[in-house]
Amino acid sequence: MNFSGIIIGIFAFIITGIFHPIVVKSEYYFTEKIWPLFLILGIISAFLSLIIQNHTLSGIFGILSFVLLWCIRELKEQTKRVEKGWFPKNPKRKS
Repeated sequence: MNFSGIIIGIFAFIITGIFHPIVVKSEYYFTEKIWPLFLILGIISAFLSLIIQNHTLSGIFGILSFVLLWCIRELKEQTKRVEKGWFPKNPKRKS
């Protein structure tokens, strides 16, 4: 039996679930200006996905890279959600 597809699917679910609160907290503490960090980590993960020989691990890093790149868009969306009042704004942040 080949479990690599199931393993990759499980990790896709976990990675996506982990990064939702990371995006929310990142916007809360650092604003959307932290997006270059997500870009750099996404590029590094994509590069690792290309050079890793293990297909399962390569797939997991590929998913991680695209989730990190998707986080850039979600940071901008999270800013809009905060402006609408759907999420709390950091009271220590200057307007």
